[in-house]
Amino acid sequence: MQTITYAQDRLITPEQLAAVFTRSGISRPVDDLARLAKMLQHGNLLVTAWDGASLVGVARALTDFAFCCYLSDLAVDRKYQHRGIGQALIEQVRSAIGRDSMLLLLAAPDAMAYYPKVGFEAVANGWIIKRPSAV
Repeated sequence: MQTITYAQDRLITPEQLAAVFTRSGISRPVDDLARLAKMLQHGNLLVTAWDGASLVGVARALTDFAFCCYLSDLAVDRKYQHRGIGQALIEQVRSAIGRDSMLLLLAAPDAMAYYPKVGFEAVANGWIIKRPSAV
């Protein structure tokens, strides 16, 4: 097994993003490459995890690097889960945004038990206007 490397300056394609989403089990619009391209274009923090030349994890976020950061996607290939890659991606995001920024996210129901294990706490003071489509 190779060492996992992390990058904040390595661009990925919508196809690569769709593949890691699919292999992770996260629910995202993997058949809509134009939408994934927009997601990559407009997110301003992307941390990737690599096993050699293979993309095995991604953290995609939107942040002002001063006050808040929304972690929109955290996905790790199922074959690589339970190895600390998700936690390392979160740590890379936290390092990039600095100590003055809060980190927040919306968790999928299946992932609710994971986030307290990696330092998140539940909040009751949030609100959402959901998009009309399911994904």
